[in-house]
Amino acid sequence: MTEARALPTQHPSDALLVDYGAGALGEGLSLAVALHLTRCPECRAALAGVDAVGGALLEDLPPEPLERLTLAGVLAELDRGPAVRPAPRPVVADPSVPGPLRGYVPSLAAAPWRRLAPGVRRVELLPRTPRGGGAQLLRIAPGVGVPHHGHRGLELTVVLSGSYSDGLARYAAGDLAEMDGDHQHQPVADDDGECVCLIATEAPLRFTGLLGRLLQPLIRL
Repeated sequence: MTEARALPTQHPSDALLVDYGAGALGEGLSLAVALHLTRCPECRAALAGVDAVGGALLEDLPPEPLERLTLAGVLAELDRGPAVRPAPRPVVADPSVPGPLRGYVPSLAAAPWRRLAPGVRRVELLPRTPRGGGAQLLRIAPGVGVPHHGHRGLELTVVLSGSYSDGLARYAAGDLAEMDGDHQHQPVADDDGECVCLIATEAPLRFTGLLGRLLQPLIRL
């Protein structure tokens, strides 16, 4: 008999779900919310309510007139012919990789993990934006943490396996931590096992303390 997975206890804010439903989040932040949704029926139901409200508002808007189709325009489209697209490569799904993540890494075990610091390895999923945001996977050894830091923008962290604590709360598989400029913390993996998580940021973190500031150019979080 398969043991039921525990449901998440840490969730995105209502405002974040609304932004996600409206398509107002960047790719990295959207990926973090999507990963949480795969494990959280409560937030999926809330998002369905957001979509229903949005659909009702759209129905109340006056219809936009369609552009007139001309014979010349139709013939021009026919002359172009169908677009030729390469056939997609078959992908063998690794059940350990949540659906939204499969377009980025085929397997967590075979992902290109690189050493970031003692006990911490990472895979960069999305390169930094001009403002310094991005998304990456972190693999943190038991009892190891990242330096204490604050935030210049939104930071979302989703736990894929294991758990960590940061002095504010404890986060286990499926949980989403939503931090902004009002928060400072130091995530530390719990002692009972390795923690694998995705972190998505709008801007570089703001490390506190002399050592953290010295390491920031190397850590690039």
